Amino acid sequence: MLAEYSTDVVRDEDHLALVAACQAGVGLCTIVGIEGSFSRPLGAQLAIMPDGSTVGDLADSCLESQLATDMVKSAERRVMRYGRGSSRIDFRLPCGGGLDILLDPAPDRAVCRSAIGALRMRRPARLTFEEGGHLLNRTYLPSLKLAVLGEGPELEAISSLCSAMQIEVEVFSREDLSLGQAAENARYDPWTACLLLFHDHEWEVALLEQALASKAFYVGAQGGETARSNRSLALAARGVPEEQIARLTSPVGLMPACKSPRTLALSTLSQIVDRYEQMRAIV
Repeated sequence: MLAEYSTDVVRDEDHLALVAACQAGVGLCTIVGIEGSFSRPLGAQLAIMPDGSTVGDLADSCLESQLATDMVKSAERRVMRYGRGSSRIDFRLPCGGGLDILLDPAPDRAVCRSAIGALRMRRPARLTFEEGGHLLNRTYLPSLKLAVLGEGPELEAISSLCSAMQIEVEVFSREDLSLGQAAENARYDPWTACLLLFHDHEWEVALLEQALASKAFYVGAQGGETARSNRSLALAARGVPEEQIARLTSPVGLMPACKSPRTLALSTLSQIVDRYEQMRAIV
């Protein structure tokens, strides 16, 4: 396995099959049509390795072995119907739906590698899958990333949870920052969330001004309604535009009034992941 295309270093499960497909001898399966309901979206992918093992996320273990068997028999790319509407009576999907899946035993490796290169540079990648009247334009987004700035047990809790979930996170404690100044090494792109976890709110205003002016898709700060109101007034006093102040999420999280650092971390990370997945759903 080529080190630069190893799935061992890929955090985003949406990219796993594409990374594997960069290697010679790996086939790529892509959902190009769905009839009825199914647990995965159009464009979900699975890579079939030379030994018949699979990489990626296309189905809940109800289809992988069949795809691996069919890929071995496929000398050329083709679209096959599985489940409802298929002429094969020996295989049905548990959900009762029908899938059109493009089986490509030899995907264009250069195109796959170019897409992975763009994603590693934090740029979206777009591929077109076309065969037998089926056309799918598939957009891949850079993986979710968090920049977390703060202090105390909440900072440790969110860092540990991100590590367990294999979500990239950059942590900036007070020792990495200067009071009243922007974070020198913080970088925000449209797929990065910024989260402030300070009990001492005087550290926040310059950091929030920096993040709210960036392309970060989420900017949140710990604290209740009083803290939110004080932040808004302080940001306005610094000349931060109203539309930027309105971007600030506070209080943070899906659950109100969390009473422990671990609960706050889980609640807030769930909110961030939800917003990131909403971006994925519209591309």
